[in-house]
Amino acid sequence: MRIHPLDPQLVNQIAAGEVVERPSSVVKELLENSLDAGATSIEIEVEEGGKRLVRVRDNGHGIHVDDLALALCRHATSKIASLDDLEKVTSLGFRGEALPSMASVSRLTLRSRTRADESGWLVRSDGSEHSSQAEPVAHPVGTTVEVQDLFFNVPARRKFLRTENTEQKHLDAVVQQIALSRPDVEIQLRRNRKTVYHLRAADDEAGQLARMQALLGEAFIQQVISLDHTAAGLRLSGWVARPAFSRSQADLQFFFVNGRVVRDRLLTHAVRQAYHDVLYHGRHPAFVLHLEIDPTLVDVNAHPAKHEVRFRESRLVHDFLYRTLHQVLADERPAADPPVTLPVQPARATTWNGGGAGCQAGMPLQVSDQVPLYQRLHGDLPVSAGSAPLPVERSMAEADEVPPLGFALAQLKGIYILAENAHGLILVDMHAAHERIRYENLKRSYQEDGVRSQPLLVPMAINVSEPEADLAEEAQAWFSALGFELDRGGREQLVVRQVPALLSDVDIEALVRDVLSDLQVHGQSQRVEERVNALFSTMACHGSVRANRHLSSEEMNALLRDMEHTERAGQCNHGRPTWTQLGMQELDAMFLRGR
Repeated sequence: MRIHPLDPQLVNQIAAGEVVERPSSVVKELLENSLDAGATSIEIEVEEGGKRLVRVRDNGHGIHVDDLALALCRHATSKIASLDDLEKVTSLGFRGEALPSMASVSRLTLRSRTRADESGWLVRSDGSEHSSQAEPVAHPVGTTVEVQDLFFNVPARRKFLRTENTEQKHLDAVVQQIALSRPDVEIQLRRNRKTVYHLRAADDEAGQLARMQALLGEAFIQQVISLDHTAAGLRLSGWVARPAFSRSQADLQFFFVNGRVVRDRLLTHAVRQAYHDVLYHGRHPAFVLHLEIDPTLVDVNAHPAKHEVRFRESRLVHDFLYRTLHQVLADERPAADPPVTLPVQPARATTWNGGGAGCQAGMPLQVSDQVPLYQRLHGDLPVSAGSAPLPVERSMAEADEVPPLGFALAQLKGIYILAENAHGLILVDMHAAHERIRYENLKRSYQEDGVRSQPLLVPMAINVSEPEADLAEEAQAWFSALGFELDRGGREQLVVRQVPALLSDVDIEALVRDVLSDLQVHGQSQRVEERVNALFSTMACHGSVRANRHLSSEEMNALLRDMEHTERAGQCNHGRPTWTQLGMQELDAMFLRGR
């Protein structure tokens, strides 16, 4: 067959294959157009999962009557006009393909009115190349787009649509993403003429949390940590869930770059690295995060459906995300609540053994850390700086200020510490808690004392590709800071002469290759740190107090105080929770009090 130009209608339908995958794709494009038009209120109505009808109405600035027909033409847009505009795109849509692609595979009706017009105007398309002439119609300021009978003229595409329930789930997910990206916009969703939800615009954190609760559930809201951090021209804000709220799948992960929903390996890797020390193996974190960056530093034109982006300074972005989230999780400690004064009440500390047959006599509950005694408990582990002795020893009977994890009441089965704080009962897994304390102390000591290197008796030659050798040569100072002495032995060879002393028994060649791979893909690597931390994790686990070890009142309280001053104290090194709170309302409910 000879080369020939494609029919314009066929061109539109090919483009529709990229832009319009299913009804949810239609909703995504229309919602983005509404947001780009400055809408503060959007109504979405769907029937049969969007296969029969998708209608999106907004109160944006509308489309001029002379531009209505042009809006259904390919590559016609009001959002960019030059190459400079393309290099700093601030709108969600900009290709000018969405409406014509939809019009080529559906029966589309477009109504719109600007503030300057006395009435609205309407154009229709029936899946052909041409649209109808504009005609006047009653319509408020804004735009309404109706997409009916999707793929009616492309049977091969229509047969790939799933059941109404499946298509509706995809559509709901898109509305959910848009609603989370722009909490300042009122959004209403109607399904088969019934209202699913009506989300009011939220301009403060309480309103935003209420919206997230409606979309993601109350359990997520109860576990989130808010953050807002700016550095190096980047701003990261939003919410991350505490590690205890981890998921079996990555279904509660929402990342927005300049308001755009994205799925990006760089961003995902940075978040995963930040959670590495606190997440149970195979679990996924939950978050709603917004990254704001200079539009000139991000390429949003990297994917036809605009799902992916490329950062011009990927290493900077990765490092900013990792460090910010890593610190946010590290700073999450029991000390979040202010001290609270409890009413006067008698206080006794009792230690129960496994069978309950024998118990130690009660004693006044002392809250001094008893540092010498605690050091005997920890063996060779120094007490953290934040765990210095408290100024005065007092009992709860004196109604003093209560620390976040309260005061120890008893030890249960040689495994759990029971403590009372201002809100009710605290349960602590003493081994898990002690393991985290030891682990953080080992890491801090390692960082403060520096990395010790050990020379290899016989230098190790590693064959690599030339780009990998170039990269290793460029990162030589970085390798040196990690304890490696690594030189280039040839065009495609590296020579390792020294390694970190703690890692002398690991597979050095595999480790170096993994590090180089990370540097190529992500611009940095945590492999060495992970290997060292894995060793510390094992040391901490074996050196922590074991089950059935009976602790005195002073030892239990010392452990509670150290938890309050230890980073990531809410989880052990394996991601298991170290403590939990049972509030008075929960305890009252257990015993039906107040009924």
